[in-house]
Parts: sequence; C-alpha cells; structure tokens
Amino acid sequence: MHSRHIAIIGTLALSLSVGACNRPEPAADTAATVDTAAADRAAELQRAREKEVAQLNERVAQLEADYAKNNAEVVTGKKVATAGLREELKEDVANVRGAVADLSSTTPDNWWDRHEHAMRRTAADIEADVKRLAGPVIVPAEPPAAADTASAAPFTSRRDAFVSGLKLRIEAFNAALDRVKAKGARETEVEDTRARVKKLGEDADKLASASADEWWDVTRSRVTDYVDRVEASVKRLDDNKS
Repeated sequence: MHSRHIAIIGTLALSLSVGACNRPEPAADTAATVDTAAADRAAELQRAREKEVAQLNERVAQLEADYAKNNAEVVTGKKVATAGLREELKEDVANVRGAVADLSSTTPDNWWDRHEHAMRRTAADIEADVKRLAGPVIVPAEPPAAADTASAAPFTSRRDAFVSGLKLRIEAFNAALDRVKAKGARETEVEDTRARVKKLGEDADKLASASADEWWDVTRSRVTDYVDRVEASVKRLDDNKS
C-alpha cells in the first residue's frame, strides 16, 4: 500500500513537471505579442501613407490636365494671364509630380534633409519674386549653425538654427513688399507673393515646435500645401478674358 502511494505521487509529480516544461514562458509570450502588435501598426501606417500618396498623384494628374487646357487658351489668346504667373506656374507644374514622388520615398532617416532643402528652395523662389517686384532685398546673414551644421547634428539644434535663419529672411521679404506701390495685375502679383511669404512664416512657426517623430505629418503637409497652391494657380491661369 505504501509503495502504491509512492508510485501515484511520483506519477503526479512527473506529470506536473512535464506540463511546466511545455508551458510557454510568460515573458517571451508577452514580448512576441508586443512585436506582433508593433509590426501590425507599422504595416497599417505604411498602408495609410501609400493611400495618401496615391490620392495626391490623382490630384496631380488632374491639375496637369487642367493646366494643359487652360494654358492652351492663354497661348491662343482666348484668355490672358500675367507673365509672372505663367512662368512660375510652368515651373510648378513641372515640379509638383516630383514632389509627390519624393514623398513616397521619404523615411525617418532622409526626411529632414529633404524638408530643409525644399523649404530653402521655396524661400529662394519667393526671394526672387520679391526682388522682381520690390527691388533689392536686404536679407541678414543666417546664424552660422544654420548653414554649417552637419547632417549628424542633434535634430533640435539643427531645426532651431534653420527656423531662426528662415524667419530673418521672411522679415526682410515683408519689409521689401511694404515699400511696393502697385495697381492692377502687378498689385495682384504683390498680394500673391505676400501670401506666399505669410504661408512660409506659418510653416516656419509650425516647424519650430515639430519633433523628429512627426516626420511624416510635416512632410505630407508641405507637399499637400504645394499641390493646393499649384491647383489654385492653374484655376486662375485663364480667369481673365482678353
């Protein structure tokens, strides 16, 4: 009888031991769940980004078609548009598809270089228009860090230096435009340029508080705004009868 009890206890202990060995480790199971959730979230975000890029490409295709139609009417003399708008719009229509294509290949590693380059190019384009309309523009030199900081510099420092230099240029643009006295088509160009300067200032203010984690939102917003502006210009291209 005693031996039988010992045998039963031994069998039970062996069963419990085997069950314990086969049971997954709680820590490993939790880690696997977290990894799966993270992967699912990343895939979901990527799908959302691809959808946004596809929608922008559809808008670009439509504005290209509208531009071809409206520009043809301007060329034939049925409608007229200011020379400044025609030249600027021609360049924008040529560049806007590339901006959307760049958005599709933007990553957390390359977004800042692309964003900074695009904003500098926008500022340079605006400066050229301001000079054409208002004459010489006195733009203070940017802080050394804005021009000389290497790509490996901490994001916050590089962002702050860039925004600081950009705001100096914006102040100079506004001061130059304030001196302009114009009427008719030229006044329209001045107001359009002033609106672009204002928008650049708003973008600089937003960027001043942006974090590196917001790379997609910041980049998408810039590209979307660009598409918006080109669409609006295309619609205005033939809004005056000859």
